[in-house]
Amino acid sequence: MKTFLYTITDPIGMHARPAGLLAQAAAAYQSLTMLHSGLHTADACDAAAVLRMGLRCGDTITVTVQGPDETAAAAVLEQFFKARL
Repeated sequence: MKTFLYTITDPIGMHARPAGLLAQAAAAYQSLTMLHSGLHTADACDAAAVLRMGLRCGDTITVTVQGPDETAAAAVLEQFFKARL
């Protein structure tokens, strides 16, 4: 299992466009990617679940990736967060 922390820096926070792109990026891998923030948890492949987390600028999330291609998936998704959120 690979894990990394990310603090949302986008002034708008998580919104529909990056949530949809995140779901597409996560779905490209066999590994399960989960987002955790406080009491909220969401499968990264489910854009609606990610939006329901209500992530705002300054919120820190824990991203866990577990599966056969977890190393590659974690690296790509970490870059995704840095570039888009």
